[in-house]
Amino acid sequence: MLAGKTVVLGISGGIAAYKAADIASKLTQAGARVEVVMTDSATRFIAPLTLRSLTGRPVVTSMWELASEFSIEHVALAEAADVVVVAPATANIIAKMAVGIADDMLTCTVLATKAPIIVAPSMDANMLHNPITQENLAKLKDRGFILVDPGYGYLASGKTGHGRLADTETIIATIKQVLGRGGDLAGKHIVVTAGGTREPIDPVRSIGNRSSGKMGYALAEAARDRGAGVRLITAAFLPAPVGVEVVGVETALQMKAAVTKAVAGADALIMAAA
Repeated sequence: MLAGKTVVLGISGGIAAYKAADIASKLTQAGARVEVVMTDSATRFIAPLTLRSLTGRPVVTSMWELASEFSIEHVALAEAADVVVVAPATANIIAKMAVGIADDMLTCTVLATKAPIIVAPSMDANMLHNPITQENLAKLKDRGFILVDPGYGYLASGKTGHGRLADTETIIATIKQVLGRGGDLAGKHIVVTAGGTREPIDPVRSIGNRSSGKMGYALAEAARDRGAGVRLITAAFLPAPVGVEVVGVETALQMKAAVTKAVAGADALIMAAA
């Protein structure tokens, strides 16, 4: 799914900028061509050399780099992109994108591209919940930007709350989903079952099996990456895949009822549950 694709990774100046190195590395390992664009503030948190070493590609940090292959015509980078990902996206860069400011290479690229744009916010909880930031995020969403919700946890301020950059796996899964929209399963609806059902003996004990559900989850993600709408009916305790509708069940009868209801409008049923 990622092999041969051009991913423009925009990094803005927040403490989570160091996590962009992991995103760039995993995308490159998956076969993507990763073009990194950094704001000036981002270079204060992580060195461009780090990203260049991980991607094997020059890192764009300024519109005035005469040696850059994108410096003469900055829209070339925007036109080359299959997807643009801004991670981390600070409150500042989100505000700029919301009002169309284009005063650096990253914001120019965002404004010029026709590729889908994924935004992964990262900031202090108070900044995230500020009505201005929420309004800016709503504007981006209304314009077709794909938002990857920030996580909850320990923040650089020492507080605990929402605002952490989403996990690398979540961001990459979102990229795969977006790139797969025009795949060979686009417009199809697939139902997948996963996990091992459990039959309760009493409130404490149950009879079940050792199925992990991993096969079913992998099948659901593969169908999603090829453009299908996927409903995953699962008895497993695994994180919900990005972009997949998840229906939780426990017993075999619950599984049967959920499948019977789901297949009414489905194009295919894949039964990986045990």
